[in-house]
Amino acid sequence: MGGIALFGAAGAIGRSIAAALRAEGRPYRVIGRSRPALEREFGADPLAEIATWNPDDPDSVRTAARGMDTIVHLVGVPYHQFQLHPVVMRQVLDGAAAEGVARLLLIGTVYPYGRPRTLPVREDHPREPHTVKGRMRKAQEDLVQEADAAGRIRGAVLRLPDFYGPGVERSFLHDLFQAAASGRRAKLIGPIDRPHEFAFVPDIGPVVTALAAREEAWGRVWHLAGAGTITQREAAALAFAAAGRKPRLMVAGKTMLRLAGLFDPLMRELVEMHYLQTDPVVMDDSALQALIGPIRKTPYAEGIRRCVEAAAAA
Repeated sequence: MGGIALFGAAGAIGRSIAAALRAEGRPYRVIGRSRPALEREFGADPLAEIATWNPDDPDSVRTAARGMDTIVHLVGVPYHQFQLHPVVMRQVLDGAAAEGVARLLLIGTVYPYGRPRTLPVREDHPREPHTVKGRMRKAQEDLVQEADAAGRIRGAVLRLPDFYGPGVERSFLHDLFQAAASGRRAKLIGPIDRPHEFAFVPDIGPVVTALAAREEAWGRVWHLAGAGTITQREAAALAFAAAGRKPRLMVAGKTMLRLAGLFDPLMRELVEMHYLQTDPVVMDDSALQALIGPIRKTPYAEGIRRCVEAAAAA
């Protein structure tokens, strides 16, 4: 493989991919809006080249992509502005194609599926999003697949479930770990007895680098599933046990989310996606494992313990 660039590198998944590239001794470029944020995360790594960009400036996009063979697209947008996902995706694809970048891997989500028809969900499951966020993520994926079909760039999508990890703030389970470490009541969104899956963030980077290195990866969608399923109640029991405490939980249902949304914009946005609590998407990643081999998946007991330890040390 040639040069690899992580667009939107400062987030948790970007840091995991960077760690995997560092472990392989491979140079990489990290791209984001804020140079100070990138310097904090990657400034001490001699393998990391730091670059900033403005997605709304085509020249800036082209400069950020210049000389790269592969782009991993991790760009986040505010949760209340999901309509920006396809906009930014088109900007990156246009700039990458203009610079002759060979490949682009989009790190996606389960949102485009909507409510699952079957469990587990394979890559050929219909995409029938019934939410705005799901439609925007589907539109983002469509742009990558259309660019690949048109021969502009080789494209692929890796869909992830919810994720968690030490110090990962944008995680559905983040408050649980903080609460267990401090002894306060954990805030969960119910129902909490449905089986979910979560990917442990440090496990994701090696999967991305292995997938991007395979020529057979391009032109299709892949799944990375979690380490089996777990309920929030079970996760809470593990987290509080790791802290040597008995679980203390406060569970909010959809009605409470609606009420909280009157004052908290994030809570208001979560109402739309509440179906993932009642009808979780559990993925089948047998195709990915057939391509790259067995995948290291940290058991929930170990991953949750490490998260609680990190929260206690923060």
